[in-house]
Amino acid sequence: MRAILLATAFAIAATAAIADDGVLASRFGNTTITKDANGNETHIYYAADHTFTGKQGTNAFRGTWKIDGGTICLASDPPIPNTPNPACVPVSDHKVGDTWSAGPYTVSLAAGIQ
Repeated sequence: MRAILLATAFAIAATAAIADDGVLASRFGNTTITKDANGNETHIYYAADHTFTGKQGTNAFRGTWKIDGGTICLASDPPIPNTPNPACVPVSDHKVGDTWSAGPYTVSLAAGIQ
């Protein structure tokens, strides 16, 4: 389960920081997909009301997100054992169709809910 929240955090991580909630606007109604080195996929769905849901295989999760400066913090509810809660990482803007690296993950932003 720890990998779920970390993948969620890395799904929106990148090197450049942007300071407002608008940085996630392209993710609302779309799917942020993270893939680890083993090919495990995590699908994350961000909402404008500062909540997120997601799934990794048959495991579902949810929580809230908050941007503070150039950092986004994701809080899982209930907390995932052995994982910082909230988990905070740098955030940057991406558009549908983009693929980028975030730590050990490959991240892409796909159109619609997948």
